Amino acid sequence: MNREDDIIRAGEVGQYTFCARAWWLARVKGYPSANVAALSRGAARHHAHGRAVEGYLLWRRLAVLLLVLAAAAFAAWLLLSL
Repeated sequence: MNREDDIIRAGEVGQYTFCARAWWLARVKGYPSANVAALSRGAARHHAHGRAVEGYLLWRRLAVLLLVLAAAAFAAWLLLSL
């Protein structure tokens, strides 16, 4: 058993909660899942969602940067107009 086998992922906890026997068959006995197509669609959706979240975070950082720049420009304008 290698170090990677010691890690239990959140999806496995959900699988265990839903059906402990199915988790045991997959984790201990190594039987493949019968719904490989559904699992692969779910993994693709998770990946797409993760990419979308990364994009939103990038836009948020850009918005904060622009807000800081606008505040700095406004403060400079106030100081120079006095």
